[in-house]
Amino acid sequence: MKNIDKRFAGVHALKGVDFDLYAGEVHALVGENGAGKSTMMKVLTGIHPKDSGEIFYMGQLFNPSDPKHALEMGIGIIHQELNMMDHLTVAQNIFIGRESTKGRGLFLSEKDQNRRTEELFRHLNMKIDPTERLGNLTVGKQQMVEIVRAVSHDLKVLILDEPTAALTNAEIDELFSIMRDLASRGVGMIYISHRMDEIARITDRVTVLRDGEYVGTRNTTETSKEEIINMMVGRVIYEEPKQKSNVPQDAEVVLRVRDLNSGRMVRNVSFELRRGEILGFAGLMGAGRTETARAIFGADSIDSGIIEVKGRPVTIRSPMDAVSHGIGYLSEDRKRYGLALGLSVSENAILPTYESFVKNLFVQSGRIDRVVGEYVDKLNIKTPSLEQLLKNLSGGNQQKVVIAKWLIRNSDILIFDEPTRGIDVGAKSEIYTLMNELVKSGKSIIMISSELPEILRMSDRILIMCEGRKTGELDISEANQEEIMKYATMRN
Repeated sequence: MKNIDKRFAGVHALKGVDFDLYAGEVHALVGENGAGKSTMMKVLTGIHPKDSGEIFYMGQLFNPSDPKHALEMGIGIIHQELNMMDHLTVAQNIFIGRESTKGRGLFLSEKDQNRRTEELFRHLNMKIDPTERLGNLTVGKQQMVEIVRAVSHDLKVLILDEPTAALTNAEIDELFSIMRDLASRGVGMIYISHRMDEIARITDRVTVLRDGEYVGTRNTTETSKEEIINMMVGRVIYEEPKQKSNVPQDAEVVLRVRDLNSGRMVRNVSFELRRGEILGFAGLMGAGRTETARAIFGADSIDSGIIEVKGRPVTIRSPMDAVSHGIGYLSEDRKRYGLALGLSVSENAILPTYESFVKNLFVQSGRIDRVVGEYVDKLNIKTPSLEQLLKNLSGGNQQKVVIAKWLIRNSDILIFDEPTRGIDVGAKSEIYTLMNELVKSGKSIIMISSELPEILRMSDRILIMCEGRKTGELDISEANQEEIMKYATMRN
């Protein structure tokens, strides 16, 4: 790809960017959210037409008309959000649009389709039942199925956009094994990720974009995490663990949860959250952390237990009840539960407080613009205008809009569920700074995170869960990764 340029309304997304890929290599494409990575890949796969520049594929000029054309030519992409149908079988998902009719005339041959799927799995050393309904598989297995679907097109180029965001360590190992196998067969892979440790493990080269411009390319073995981050953000970011809690011993308890039970995943969970505290929730996938947060916020029903807000018992049967008691929730899946992507920045930011901007049946649009504009400036949300549709913002900026939503509501208790998942190191650093400013101003935060360095960097205290139960609680001064993992694996 040579000198690729792309503009959208009000945004110069790509400014003469270069990129190349060799057969059989894994090439990382990194940069902050909004740097142009996804736009670059959408140009390559025919989702967006380029404004200028040239693409050469297998030595020939290449101008993909749409994703189907790119796929037919051997260029496939696995998007961050899985794009399959849960109600169909594994085999049906893999061959959708190319169904087998072997030996059955105009009728579908499920038997032949399942056989072909089995051959693909055997080829990649994978063990998944072709007849299993996709919705019954783990996210990790679903990701494998999406890769097999792409590979079934005889790919020469595979693009993986944040493929490990929702995977366990074991599933990541399995994915990397498949990637190495594909590379040995000559498939070139473009790997988009914000996880520096993974880039070091699996890639051969790293290309960095910043603000829509090409910064440079390095051999992975000849560079360092610090150099890549510096290229990405133009500054050095330090990630030191917190040494001691910033919360006074006599700080007010703003949230007390006692013997909380909800469904199968929350069993007798008790804890306290103090004013100005960041309480980290650690644990492995399936530990019950998100389920605990959803029960407190009223998104899931509570079977038993007591919740007190500022010393008073409260009844929370719905998110509206939680919001009325000053609790805000930044969901793990912001696109599904936290945002309305088809609405504007302004409309999303005032969703929980809409009624306060209505006077005599009229919406006070001028006041909305003033209030939302203030928080856009305060949180450094990068958007061409307040009317920009949220789906056009980067992941980090979308996350900031969710935060703005609860700050406009003036929530005192904020639950941040995986607050930096899928966002780059620069945006992460900004979210961390913002969280620290919030607790200094008297807000209190529950932070659920699967990244132990993040837990150790941000928390004043850490609560650890395993299989739906609280198994440990550590002050930050006594916490380390080994101690956290000890409690995180303390099965019943």
